[in-house]
Amino acid sequence: MGESAVLAIDQGTTNSKAVLVSPDGAVLSTGSAPVRLSTPQPGWAEQDAEDIWQSVLRAVSQCVTAAGPVEIAGIALSTQRESVVGWNSQGEAVGPVIGWQDVRTTAWCAALPASVDALVRERTGLRVDAMFSAPKLHWLLDHATADRVGTIDSWLIHRLTGCREHLTDAGNASRTLLYDVLDLDWSTSLLDAFGIPKSVLPEVRASNGGFGTTSGVPGLRDGIPIVAVLADSHAAMYGQGCTRAGMIKATYGTGTSVMTPVDAFVADGCTLAWLTDEPLYALEGNIVSSGAALAWTAELLGLPDVGALVAMAATVPDTGGVVLVPALAGLGAPHWDRNARAALTGMSSSTTRAHVARACVDAVAHQICDIVDTIPGTPGRLRADGGATVSDLLMQTQADLLGHPVEAADVAEISALGTAELAWTTLGETTSWADKRTGRIFEPAIDPESRVARRTHWALAVAAVRT
Repeated sequence: MGESAVLAIDQGTTNSKAVLVSPDGAVLSTGSAPVRLSTPQPGWAEQDAEDIWQSVLRAVSQCVTAAGPVEIAGIALSTQRESVVGWNSQGEAVGPVIGWQDVRTTAWCAALPASVDALVRERTGLRVDAMFSAPKLHWLLDHATADRVGTIDSWLIHRLTGCREHLTDAGNASRTLLYDVLDLDWSTSLLDAFGIPKSVLPEVRASNGGFGTTSGVPGLRDGIPIVAVLADSHAAMYGQGCTRAGMIKATYGTGTSVMTPVDAFVADGCTLAWLTDEPLYALEGNIVSSGAALAWTAELLGLPDVGALVAMAATVPDTGGVVLVPALAGLGAPHWDRNARAALTGMSSSTTRAHVARACVDAVAHQICDIVDTIPGTPGRLRADGGATVSDLLMQTQADLLGHPVEAADVAEISALGTAELAWTTLGETTSWADKRTGRIFEPAIDPESRVARRTHWALAVAAVRT
């Protein structure tokens, strides 16, 4: 048998990835498979749980085949967070996976008493919103008979262990609105408020607390321990080495997660990033449409993909006064206005498709700035990761509008590497992979007056879509 490796599975909104990682953080091989997303009604976002599982199997098969002889010492999971799935006692999914972007429960959330939102903020650091799991679970249990429910990590653990385990990690649990991040347990008061019976929920374990062993998984031997589990945005923060207060990262995906560790829990915008020997809390802001906005604009302009959109955007020096507010499913942090709607303003007879493309790139960067502006202190350097960071234009725009340097990760699999690093640490290896990496650094290249003017122009457009 060959060298030892951790198999990191990164299950995201649009694809599943598998990465074999050596003890020194080297990527030995990778595999990837797409996942379908459907929108059966406006504001609904659904996936098929079996499709997700099969995509994981395909990605793992590609990865293991490409690596050749290797001894898999353990498995690490990084998964999309607030999406939920239910299944029966035979391990068969019932109903759709309701995606984190889904807003079908917006009206139901708005009708909840203010006391519920106050309790949620006090015990979870979050707020009542259709993005989080509890409203989705309530809807799912109303429309399907499920013996067990959970987030995507729970579903994958269940299938990887031959349908023997029903487990989740504390970081994923913290995104449900049902987990008390201070008592580190499901909250009876929150369960009652959302009408969720505890009996259907998974057992919560520390992020490196052990999650059973493989059984009956095609292409993998039985008995491989599932060592570590992290939510994808949390895994990216771990992989970026952002483990101390004052450090800040942004993960550019379908949406964007901006996170910074804090020394102690605060009941406003705080989340539990992971639980090992002790909990690590982080302030977080979630943007609903960033990569989704780029893809939507590319389609609107008749372009084949986001790469073509960014290339078109680079052909003009600025937006020509155009502002795109991509409130395609309302606005997330820091506005949290689900009633806001997208708007394209400032056009004239000289506006071209390139100006609209450039406005979309700017919009992604502006939204990150809106969150960073709410974080106490100065960011120093923003550590960026995710698919969109391959764009030098976006990263330079981000540095310009932020007024601080941006460091784009030098590896595409940062979430997988983050959870793999936690796994190797748990297996007894000494790791410090983030210290060994050097990303592309972008320094601000516009004057403060121009920055203020562009940020003001954006703020006025955001205010207009909220009135």
